[in-house]
Amino acid sequence: MKALNRVAGISAICMALLYIIAFIFFGFVWSFPSGGSPAEKMNFLVENQFSFNVIYTLMYLVFAIFLCCMVVGLYERFKGKSPAITSIGSLFGAIWVGLVIASGMIANIGLAYAVSLMEVSLEKAFDAWGIIYLMVESLGGGNELVGGLWVLLISIAALRVGVFSRYLNILGLFVGMAGIATTYPDEIFTEIFGITQIGWFIWIGVSLLGRESESKDWQLAKVAKV
Repeated sequence: MKALNRVAGISAICMALLYIIAFIFFGFVWSFPSGGSPAEKMNFLVENQFSFNVIYTLMYLVFAIFLCCMVVGLYERFKGKSPAITSIGSLFGAIWVGLVIASGMIANIGLAYAVSLMEVSLEKAFDAWGIIYLMVESLGGGNELVGGLWVLLISIAALRVGVFSRYLNILGLFVGMAGIATTYPDEIFTEIFGITQIGWFIWIGVSLLGRESESKDWQLAKVAKV
């Protein structure tokens, strides 16, 4: 359990760092010509295919590995105290892992497929990429319902059993509701979910690692008394 707490805590902090990297990349590095012609958009993707694959691998595939560790870690921590909510929440967490992995694989393989179509027809390549991008956004980019439900239910379980700071759990409730709100097609909810989840990941990661330290200190004190 102690090792799992440590892995879950480190994973949470790593996910926050991946979010920050993604925000920096798409905010200051990625200059996709949104208002350009189909030719300009596809040529940009061809020229930046490597950086696209790297960032999407980090954002989705690597993120999913850390997320899996955190889902299991929190499940093991709460399953004996609030089994029903924890089980349902962890199920949504596991589904989220699968959706994130699928999104990353579709994005990387899909872009390679769309680029290969440019030799046949620019129009076909552009249409194919539009469909692929829609799939990626629908599964794990623009709709955060499943992730929001996981955060919300885990935070409810934590509040019920008194684990973690009350303020951390209240933040988790807000993050979860923001994720659920992304079902409404407005980017503001996705941005709120992403930004607030950075804080939640860091805070819960530090809390998990802090509890690991507290456990070690308690064990040392117990040995000293003996």
